[in-house]
Amino acid sequence: MAPRLQLEKAAWRWVEAVRPEEITAEHIELAYRICVPACKRGACRRNCKGNPNCLIGIGEHVWLGDIDENSFHNIDDPNSERRDKNTFVGLTNLGATCYVNTFLQVWFHNLELRRTLYLCQSSRAEGHNDDSDYEPQTVCEHLQYLFALLQNSNRRYIDPSGLVKALGLDTGQQQDAQEFSKLFLSLLEDTLSKQKNPNLQNVIQQQFCGQFSYVTVCNQCSRASSLPSRFYELELNIQGHKNLTECVTEFLKEEKLDGDNRYFCESCQNKQNATRRIKLQSLPRTLNLQLMRFVFDRQTGHKKKLNTFISFPEVLDMGPFLDCKEDTCVYELSAVLIHRGISAYSGHYIAHARDARTSDWYKFNDELIEKMEGKKLQLGIEEDIAETVKSSQARKPKCGKGYHCSRNAYMLVYKQQAEGGNQTNASVEVPAFLQKLVEQDNRKFEEWCSDMAEMRKKSIDKGKAKHEEVKELYELLPAEDGEPFEFVPLDWLKKWLDDSTATKAIDNMHFLCSHGNLHPDKIGEAKRVSLRAADLLFSRYGGGPRLDRSSLCRDCVTQRCRVLRLKNQLTEDYKEVSNLLKAAVQVEQGFWAGKTSLRCWRQLALDHLEEDEEQTKHANDKTNGDQGHLSGSKDGGREDREDGNEEDMRTFNEDIMCEHGGLSIQESERRLVSPDVWAKLKLYFPQAPEFTQQKEPCQQCLRLDREGRENEELNKMMASEQKTSLLNLFQEKNRPVLQKWPQDTEVLYIVPLFFVEEWRRFIRRPAKSSPVSSVGNSILLCPHGGFMFTYESMLTGDAQHVALLWPSEWDVIKRSFYVDHSISICQMKTDAGGVVYQTQPDLCRECREGFIFQQQKDMREYTQATVYVRKVVENKRMLKDSTPAAAASGSEAEDERDEPRPEGERDPDFNQTEDGAKRQKLNEGTVGTAAPSAPSTSTKSGIRRSTRHRKLRGEKALIVSANQTLKELKIQIMHAFSVAPFDQNLSIDGRGLTDDTATLGSLGVIPESIICLKADEPIADYAAMDDVYQVCMPEEGFKGTGLLGH
Repeated sequence: MAPRLQLEKAAWRWVEAVRPEEITAEHIELAYRICVPACKRGACRRNCKGNPNCLIGIGEHVWLGDIDENSFHNIDDPNSERRDKNTFVGLTNLGATCYVNTFLQVWFHNLELRRTLYLCQSSRAEGHNDDSDYEPQTVCEHLQYLFALLQNSNRRYIDPSGLVKALGLDTGQQQDAQEFSKLFLSLLEDTLSKQKNPNLQNVIQQQFCGQFSYVTVCNQCSRASSLPSRFYELELNIQGHKNLTECVTEFLKEEKLDGDNRYFCESCQNKQNATRRIKLQSLPRTLNLQLMRFVFDRQTGHKKKLNTFISFPEVLDMGPFLDCKEDTCVYELSAVLIHRGISAYSGHYIAHARDARTSDWYKFNDELIEKMEGKKLQLGIEEDIAETVKSSQARKPKCGKGYHCSRNAYMLVYKQQAEGGNQTNASVEVPAFLQKLVEQDNRKFEEWCSDMAEMRKKSIDKGKAKHEEVKELYELLPAEDGEPFEFVPLDWLKKWLDDSTATKAIDNMHFLCSHGNLHPDKIGEAKRVSLRAADLLFSRYGGGPRLDRSSLCRDCVTQRCRVLRLKNQLTEDYKEVSNLLKAAVQVEQGFWAGKTSLRCWRQLALDHLEEDEEQTKHANDKTNGDQGHLSGSKDGGREDREDGNEEDMRTFNEDIMCEHGGLSIQESERRLVSPDVWAKLKLYFPQAPEFTQQKEPCQQCLRLDREGRENEELNKMMASEQKTSLLNLFQEKNRPVLQKWPQDTEVLYIVPLFFVEEWRRFIRRPAKSSPVSSVGNSILLCPHGGFMFTYESMLTGDAQHVALLWPSEWDVIKRSFYVDHSISICQMKTDAGGVVYQTQPDLCRECREGFIFQQQKDMREYTQATVYVRKVVENKRMLKDSTPAAAASGSEAEDERDEPRPEGERDPDFNQTEDGAKRQKLNEGTVGTAAPSAPSTSTKSGIRRSTRHRKLRGEKALIVSANQTLKELKIQIMHAFSVAPFDQNLSIDGRGLTDDTATLGSLGVIPESIICLKADEPIADYAAMDDVYQVCMPEEGFKGTGLLGH
């Protein structure tokens, strides 16, 4: 099928030879494309929107032919959530709780611990009825219920959120797994110690607790002292070691105590050199060996992971390490806990655990449980995630039979080997009260499976019915030539064939034109269907209005024909008018036309013709049928326009019509055109204002123009007089300063600096600025009428708010301007020969204190403020370049352009004082920041400077808030400069910023501060840098959780 634009052109090609009054029914059908051939299947890759008879590619392919039943629904098979036979149950990862799930699975496979927990009495669980869901309260209740579900649930995985919530853990924050293990066992031990059953009180100690002694021997007298201690796991250093035996040997090795670390011997009664070692006295039934993979790096100030390969045996003989030989000191490996990833602050935790009943190994990865056998039985081996370990890492060493090797294992769990391989205690029964709760949960799960299966069945039945309906109706949709037809929306047909959305009633309202018929421009959004198919669709789904052959709108077609013919004629008329404008106009026969109007009259004519088309449409619709037909398109015509004002023109000649409706007085904006040209233009702009050559310009505009020129002359005279009488004030010469009180002067007068700046602006450009009529000294006074500044404050920061005047200048000011309040400062000698300064009116101390307090508060409580960070090289602040930074904006560059001024004149927006401070404008009604009271001598260069902060090369702006910490600022700087926080040395005006936990407000970092950054030499440790990127906030650990008793 031809492209859409070709179809639209063909639909209206007949207008070139047919006048509007000659239109017939055949022309109307051509405009509505009734006779365009329908597309055949396979001929179109997608639906032809320009062809109302194309019914291909609207979604019908989904329903034709045989259909898979699963396509009728998006419900997964509920049996996929069912636990397989002879498999274990997984645990849902709640976000970042994989470290919790691994330990729960390991503790679940500790049969003695599970059996003991089942003995805990729970009146809440035993008395629970089936009418409501069981909600455990204590840690023991949560754990025994969780273990019961892991043992006998029908679900493939269960949700541990009850226990996690009871412990108060943050599900989005990954924590230290080893610390969690210690704290949870400690909490469980404390909880079980309060049980009445004596067999429960010491179960944690019996399972996990061993004993060793710190033995110290004096080198002088050989006296040995022993300090016994309990342990729940042995923390083994792995750095520099290859196997578990080396790690245990180093843990027990002898340590020398000498120098400052000497030992105080009670026999010798003084400090002596000594040796100390750890002696293992007894071992627990379950031996937890923590491989210290996560260590503190003193160089970076953060934790890092050691990706060192360590080999470990399946059977571990601890006899050689015991101080006194025990009968049962041989252990079998029962679990390996693994951390995947090279960073200490990210990654994923999983567990390899052995089934005590079958001795088979399984991998527990949250919801996924996988049996490990054959080649998969490689304990502790897991691929790294997120980032690949550097190729420089050592390859996995070869391991002998009965040994395994891992660089990700961080905890090994060994169980005491039963004598003679006795497995009589390999089964654990769930107590009846817990089994009842598990069965209640299983019933809920079965009900859910049944509901899901029923929903799947209903969706399939509905889909099959829809399939039959579509096959029946789609065959009836095409309208044969000569048979009755109707129009239905294309979007509705697509949604009808899209089973994922509910089918709504047919809505043809947006197809209607202003005459209540089908608009010809909407034919691309509708499809022509047979009357029989339309009857079936409207009877089943309802809607309306129904549009048939009688809905083809003759009025719209006639109006479109007239507009298109005018548009075709427009090109010829444009050429003719262009030629006529080149000829001279005879005297007293021309018409005034705006030059801007003449430049863009063709586009204006197009706009007016298109507005005529809009009148044939329904409200809020836009025409789209003529864009490809015009010889001069709308966008193409805009190239005739030359300035921005033409874009806003709506009527021809409005550019030479004044606001009073008369002829504009601007003669340069209009020209004479001949009567022939005006006659052509009037065809397209019958409502355009007409001005003959004899038409007089607007008298009101002439009078206002004359008055404006007179006022301008008056302003120039006024500015000249004021400049002469206040020349030193204008040129900033011979100004009084408070630091050196002028001799023979007792009083100086004070005005707002804002007044002086506005007055200078008027003097400099009297024709473009309004004259200053009053001095508003009230902005320097408080509501009580007291002065807001002290003598001392005006010597420093408050000098930027005020300007000082000589008494002679004050006399001129009083004569030339209205002054609301007189403010002065005088010097008086005391009886002791000193000098004091008194302002009139007096200082209002209450308001002054409030003003200072508010200033300090604003500086300490800002949000979203800008500070600048400059990188320092070799302890020297970067010197400013001779050119602005490359990142400077165009407006900043514009502010730097040279603007010559008469000698002595300076820009009031920027003055440099002796201390280099900038002067800015004082906002009306408030005491803002402005210039100092003691300007330096005038600069001879007339360069106008920007008042904004100019960024230097190597300097970057950061958005900060007063309540964020220095640590958080360092993270921002790290992203901006690629300098790690531990390599950053920050300072403001030579004062170092060192407390990472302090807020920026407390450190004195205020808006627009310039912070100097000196970077230490970077550390070539990419894993450490990765850790820093992960740690954007100080570590909280398990603070505030139930593991610490909160």
